[in-house]
Amino acid sequence: MLSNSFATVALALGSNLGDREQLLKQAVEQLERAVGRIVAISTFIPTAPFGFSSPHPFLNGALIIKTSLTATELLYETQRIEQHLGRTRKHRPHEAYQDRPIDIDILLYNNACISIEGNNALTIPHPEMHKRLFVLEPLCSICPLTIHPILKKTIQQLTRQLNNSLSNE
Repeated sequence: MLSNSFATVALALGSNLGDREQLLKQAVEQLERAVGRIVAISTFIPTAPFGFSSPHPFLNGALIIKTSLTATELLYETQRIEQHLGRTRKHRPHEAYQDRPIDIDILLYNNACISIEGNNALTIPHPEMHKRLFVLEPLCSICPLTIHPILKKTIQQLTRQLNNSLSNE
């Protein structure tokens, strides 16, 4: 069911199997067709696998999209697109990360804090986004002044903070 207004949504994209750039471009095209109007898109940046070891590096990016879909409908569409592009199953919180042809994560949905339990659990803002440079850097390039609704810091501040903590390790 469509809502009467448009939400501004931030999505993270990643791929480390197959033709990564082509898969990301296909995901963007399908998101624009099925979800809404893309208003900003980052460049795709190469990154090392996070949370697991793999010989396959990632390409990561972010985009901002205007949608009339609810958060639940958006989750359904992103998962459908992932499956269409070869993703067999989504990582669950208690499972190890693995290589994947495509990953689409919902980072932000308006200024909302959303928590949906069950088989298709969803937490917005993405609970790990502030700990992942491969998410923050592309996002910062397209919406640096967007404020994280829980942490009350801009994406730019979160990126700097994480960069500083990683350089001090």
